[in-house]
Amino acid sequence: MADSENGTVMLPPAKTQAAFVHIGFAKTRLTRSRAFVLAVLAGMFVALGASFMLMVRADSGLPPTISLVLGGLAFCLGLFLVLVAGAELFTGNCLMAIGALDGRYSLARMVRKWALVYAGNAVGSLLVVALLLLSDFPAMQGGAVGELACTVAASKASLSPLVALSRGVLCNILVCLAVWMGSAGKTVCDKLAATILPVVSFVVLGFEHSVANMFFLPLGFIVQSATGAASVTVGGMLLNLLFVTVGNIIGGVAVAAAYWFVYGRDERKGE
Repeated sequence: MADSENGTVMLPPAKTQAAFVHIGFAKTRLTRSRAFVLAVLAGMFVALGASFMLMVRADSGLPPTISLVLGGLAFCLGLFLVLVAGAELFTGNCLMAIGALDGRYSLARMVRKWALVYAGNAVGSLLVVALLLLSDFPAMQGGAVGELACTVAASKASLSPLVALSRGVLCNILVCLAVWMGSAGKTVCDKLAATILPVVSFVVLGFEHSVANMFFLPLGFIVQSATGAASVTVGGMLLNLLFVTVGNIIGGVAVAAAYWFVYGRDERKGE
């Protein structure tokens, strides 16, 4: 794969790795207020993609597999907006480990940035939940959207810690690969193409994304509360977020470490 110097728009993997060193450094240089606002936007973008997915999948006339695939395509909206419009997404920011491994900033500095972005993502997700509830979103399609929201939240909240952790690892491997490939491209079409297959894959395979769950779990919990059901508990939500978040970190850092080992370590140490 050639880069723009050779007339194309895609960076080769070695140059993408080098770019992520600088990308991570730039992220650590963001002021807290700017990083938080960008993180709120990312949480909103992912929540909008997730709500788009709920609307598509609530159509009972679709065959199950087709429903999953179309829902995955709808969910791509979130990461596409993050990559093109610009925002700070916790799961994608796991690739900041490349710069930390390269010695451009400390591990503690990276973790502080992760914590700030994670909080901002949660705020953005909850803002979209509130707006959708005010817009009577759960009542759409004859109430099928609300029923699906409850079903999705209940299935996530009932996962065992090991399953949630494993699905979180697998999810962020795919998400970080999408971010990696999207960042290698220079055009909007490049970024869209990079987003589609990894995101559709993790949705169809049922993997777990912590920021998306910041939307799915509260929405399902609130909708079920209005009906008097109790299949989604606060404890179940918190447990899911804890283990999915840890899994997302493991998966994302694994991708970062692999590419740094292949392309960054030799360049830095002269091996």
